[in-house]
Amino acid sequence: MMEISQRIQKMGEPALLKYYSMVNTVQKKGKKVYFLNIGQPDIPTPVGFLECLNCFDEKVLAYQAPEGIRPLREAACGYYRRLGLDYTIEDLFVTNGGSEALLFTFIGICNPGDEILTAEPLYSIYKEMAAATNVTLVGFKTYAEDGFALPDSAVIEAAITEKTRAILMTNPGNPTGKVFTQQEITVLKELALKHDLYLISDEVYREFIYDDQVYLSPSQQPDLEQNFILIDSISKRYSACGARIGFIISKNKRLMKQLKKLCQMRLSVSTIDQIGAVSLFALEQNFFDEILAEYAHRREIVYQALQEIPGLICKEPKGAFYFMAKLPIRDASHFIEWMITDFDYLGETVLLSPANDFYLNPADGADEVRIAYVLKERDMLAAMEILKQGLSAYGLTFPESRK
Repeated sequence: MMEISQRIQKMGEPALLKYYSMVNTVQKKGKKVYFLNIGQPDIPTPVGFLECLNCFDEKVLAYQAPEGIRPLREAACGYYRRLGLDYTIEDLFVTNGGSEALLFTFIGICNPGDEILTAEPLYSIYKEMAAATNVTLVGFKTYAEDGFALPDSAVIEAAITEKTRAILMTNPGNPTGKVFTQQEITVLKELALKHDLYLISDEVYREFIYDDQVYLSPSQQPDLEQNFILIDSISKRYSACGARIGFIISKNKRLMKQLKKLCQMRLSVSTIDQIGAVSLFALEQNFFDEILAEYAHRREIVYQALQEIPGLICKEPKGAFYFMAKLPIRDASHFIEWMITDFDYLGETVLLSPANDFYLNPADGADEVRIAYVLKERDMLAAMEILKQGLSAYGLTFPESRK
């Protein structure tokens, strides 16, 4: 039998996607499904981006520079300057989404068997990137009951070994909605410097910070320059998930020189997507203000509904557009499947993400789900009522499922 690599066999199928065959079956039978399983915003993509695509009139759709077109890199640097971050185009490469930026980072800083330390729950795709690159993810737990605050510095430091190469943070967090405090950033910075590690900050949800909090990032720490890698993307911020434009950014010139080889290996990022993305960085701040207000409203709808469900535990997230919630049942995965195949409320149901996909040990988070509040008010209200009715019916159908 022909061999298949162990790397790819270690990769899993993300739970974000694995239920779609079930969903397709019930949709064909007329059941409406509200998709709260994935962070796909329903906010219209800015018109300027689409106009750039429609006005493209080059006769040859050619390769671009491996590191990205200069107008986009300059526009991105202008955006970072408005945030108070001093990056030049030499510090920044354009990638095929934030995912490629992370993949390049794992390849660029780790040898097979090296470790990257990160908080759990974590963005599930990190696990597949680690498997594909022979990197070992090492987690330290955070908990819904205290808003996913970081543990004491000593707990994190105890997980550092001679194989540790980096600490990876997601700020604001996916799936938790956690926003890091200045004290927590300082703890991670000091650990990175003490142990000569990279600190990687995935900040694709940067604009989604609520309750008048101030944007904080390790990139604002001058003494961290050589140890810091920033991961970014236009996907969520500009509701342009289908335009695969991300960024890998660092002032470590030695590292960037080596990462450029990976950009050269895949030749180029989409010409049209890059051209369209330039227009996005020209948008005024009020574009984000309006979107943030909309998501804050959706967050309120979900939080109020979840508070009305007996036995459910969650804290109101401070960023991104996700809730992590502990359900009053033992097996969230079974509940999610049951909601698709066996339950409806007025001909409708809801699709959630099982939270055990966001842990390194699939036994963890078995009673938790991630809820993406990415739909308009009417749909979120309907989806929350369906969830409430579904949990009640599930408890009656499977009384042993209750804790």
